[in-house]
Amino acid sequence: MLTLRLPALESRPPRQIYRAAVGVLFFLMGLTFATWASRIPTIQQQLGISEARLGLLLLAAPVGSLASLPVAGWLVARLGSRRVVLGGIVGYALGLVALGLATSVVPLVAGLVLFGFVSNLSNIAVNTQAVGVEMLHRKSIMASFHGLWSLAGFAGAALGTFMIGNGVQPLAHFILVGAVVVAGVVLSSTSIRPRDAGAGSADAPLFVLPDKSLLLLGVLAFCSMICEGAMFDWSGVYFRKVVHAEKAWIGAGYTAFMCTMAGGRFIADWFAHRFGLRRTLEISGLLTAAGLLLAVALPALPTAILGFLLVGFGVSSVVPLVYGAAGRSTQMPPSLALAAVSTVGFLGFLFGPPLIGIVAGFTSLRVSFSIIAMLGLCIAALASRAKL
Repeated sequence: MLTLRLPALESRPPRQIYRAAVGVLFFLMGLTFATWASRIPTIQQQLGISEARLGLLLLAAPVGSLASLPVAGWLVARLGSRRVVLGGIVGYALGLVALGLATSVVPLVAGLVLFGFVSNLSNIAVNTQAVGVEMLHRKSIMASFHGLWSLAGFAGAALGTFMIGNGVQPLAHFILVGAVVVAGVVLSSTSIRPRDAGAGSADAPLFVLPDKSLLLLGVLAFCSMICEGAMFDWSGVYFRKVVHAEKAWIGAGYTAFMCTMAGGRFIADWFAHRFGLRRTLEISGLLTAAGLLLAVALPALPTAILGFLLVGFGVSSVVPLVYGAAGRSTQMPPSLALAAVSTVGFLGFLFGPPLIGIVAGFTSLRVSFSIIAMLGLCIAALASRAKL
């Protein structure tokens, strides 16, 4: 008897749809963070907080992120990245609304701790999803996901500027963005990978010390995130005090850095595929060092902007490519490997900017930036020894 066999319907979305869905999640996370950042000055004014006190209060978010580091990898390994990323990003949106509801310092601090906690929880989970999608494509695509996060930063900043200009209160702004984020999560929920390699293990450890290869990747992330933190926190100060830029140009260095960091992430995957991961990281470190040294040696407006453009290109690829390499570890599940590497890297982001200020207090910002340039050279040197 002749039996007609029809092709089985694919029960799971193809890899392109997986990639699009995970890209949406990265964008939503970037939009949430940028939305909060764009309204910090408004909230500071509403609560009557001084700059010094605000600086201390804002440490609550990194504290929440740090607290989640050992838990995030375990949860993803135990429950799977799909559950954690969906719940985490919804929690991120709710945390944003909680910040809008804060009418005094105590609830603001509590909201920031929650915001930081769910932010990093979502970060580990979404990067675990990205590693899985990258494996399906069998080529580097991690940097493009991080590029979408950076692109969302521009969108969030533009929307924040519009809201401020039209007198929209932070709470209404945050509720609107939170609703968009939750809707995006719901729409993406059926199109992300349902299971990770190594997920669902009942005996998954809470935290795993990285082996030598993962530790080296963590140090690469550590060096790069110090450079990123310096640009985020000190670029405006550098242009004001060292470059002596006019008021309208004080933010030019930060803008230049953000533009090339976002743009660089969209070409980093192609570059890594064409020239190799090791060579890409080596060039990234050299560009970071060259840009910082140029801004230090010739602190005029054109050369400083050019230097910050080079730094943006330099740091753009390091963390995404390092995360991708960590997720391919054969020693442990991707979520635990990512948690181990990101823990080491996050320490650079957390403690780097304050150390820059301490060094600048004893010497100068130019000396601080010169030291950061040496970290760029360290990235190039360490990349040549990493197992990539």
